Amino acid sequence: MKTLVTGADGFIGSHLVEQLVRRGHQVRAFVYYNSFGHWGWLDESPAEIRRELDVFAGDVRDPHGVRTAMQGCDTVLHLAALIGIPYSYHSPDAYVDTNIRGTLNVVQAARDLGVHKVVHTSTSEVYGTAQYVPIDERHPLQGQSPYSATKIGADQIALSFYRSFATPVTVARPFNTFGPRQSARAVIPTVITQIANGERTLQLGSLHPTRDFNYVKDTVDGFIAMAESDRVLGEEVNLGSNYEISIGDTVQLIAEAMGVEVEISTDEQRLRPQKSEVERLWADNAKARELLGWQPQYGQRDGFRRALAETAEWFTDPANLRRYKHGIYNI
Repeated sequence: MKTLVTGADGFIGSHLVEQLVRRGHQVRAFVYYNSFGHWGWLDESPAEIRRELDVFAGDVRDPHGVRTAMQGCDTVLHLAALIGIPYSYHSPDAYVDTNIRGTLNVVQAARDLGVHKVVHTSTSEVYGTAQYVPIDERHPLQGQSPYSATKIGADQIALSFYRSFATPVTVARPFNTFGPRQSARAVIPTVITQIANGERTLQLGSLHPTRDFNYVKDTVDGFIAMAESDRVLGEEVNLGSNYEISIGDTVQLIAEAMGVEVEISTDEQRLRPQKSEVERLWADNAKARELLGWQPQYGQRDGFRRALAETAEWFTDPANLRRYKHGIYNI
């Protein structure tokens, strides 16, 4: 069985590729083409992992390239997307092209080539601010940012191919994934990198919203479980920890893990527009437990603390820390 991973050069994608190889899968890693020949985070993978990879450099917006990459593959794990919410305010058109048209290219090629399984990546942002908690897969969808709106569109394109053409599609809906290699546009790396660079007054946005943070190792295990199961065809499945915590409390846990005391200063440019801020996210993961036998190994407060400690340890390694520009606001 050969597996294609789009977005293989990114945060979650690189962890997923490495775990697939460790489990004996043949992996074709679809990375974003660039003239430097960089493979993103896969450049940092162990040599024994890189030797096993079939790397394809392309762009999911190009249907010909997507079709070429998919030839000979049995399973597709589609992670390639534009994900930064602030950047979606700036360049929404790019999100439509990458997230919606890119997904169309993937499922159209999968249909034509007879791929056995497509796992499409959604996001908890499609739910918007929780209308009830915990959020299960029946919760209404709300596009509160151009990013989330395009992910709703991409989800529905993917599912429409299952319903219209019996294309074997399933939708993984991870809640706020974090861990080593994550972009500093996300709050946990933002906090860690500021502290690791000696800052004790942190520049942050809103502290009151709550999130359901999911450690990347758990997210990766969820993706692989979905790829290996026939029980989730045509289904949307939350991958979340079923643990809710505010951004403010998360900052304090990080500070405790790193052995420092911090103060917080509100940076206005980091605030979302009022109606665009997702105020509350809390995952109901019962469906994943029932259909996949999946549950987070880093769940609840103790698991979250362990995951934060592992994440902080990775970021504070000087070789990793120097990759991050802690003094600027990353959108």
